[in-house]
Amino acid sequence: MFTPDPIQRPVGPPASTTPVRDYLATPKPGVDKSYVVLPRSLVESMPLPWQQHMAHLLAELHHHAAHLNWPVYRVVPSKVEKLVDLDEEQLAEVGAIMEIDSDGELVYRERNGGRIPNPESRNVMVSCTDPIPASYANANQNTPPRGFPAPYPNSAPIPVQAPLQAPQW
Repeated sequence: MFTPDPIQRPVGPPASTTPVRDYLATPKPGVDKSYVVLPRSLVESMPLPWQQHMAHLLAELHHHAAHLNWPVYRVVPSKVEKLVDLDEEQLAEVGAIMEIDSDGELVYRERNGGRIPNPESRNVMVSCTDPIPASYANANQNTPPRGFPAPYPNSAPIPVQAPLQAPQW
């Protein structure tokens, strides 16, 4: 019943003990150092089997983290811009002002009045209109399957385990 042949080892690197951290360590849309944001319109437009799996995963997450005092999160679509490229409204949003000082030089200041050094090299997050249109909501209704999604740029392929060989009797 048992073969004397050694058991074949899986191909590729060993499985990680932190797969989510490893995956999110490289730049991805909707991910920063503290949060992963899934736009609801995209999640609700996933193929039905994906939605069912996602609902199951979210239910497990909420079950295991139910004891935590969850705040209400406010998510605002944002983009990184150079401070010097902002208009007055955007400057106010990031807590800065632009003025001309007594020498006629353009100066950027923080709310407390302190001068911002090197404003041309300072990047800030400002809100923007949501680039993901709401028309994606329920986009899987009355449409044929879209096939497999294209891999995300700079993502490595998922290691594939070598097929098991049938024992030779």
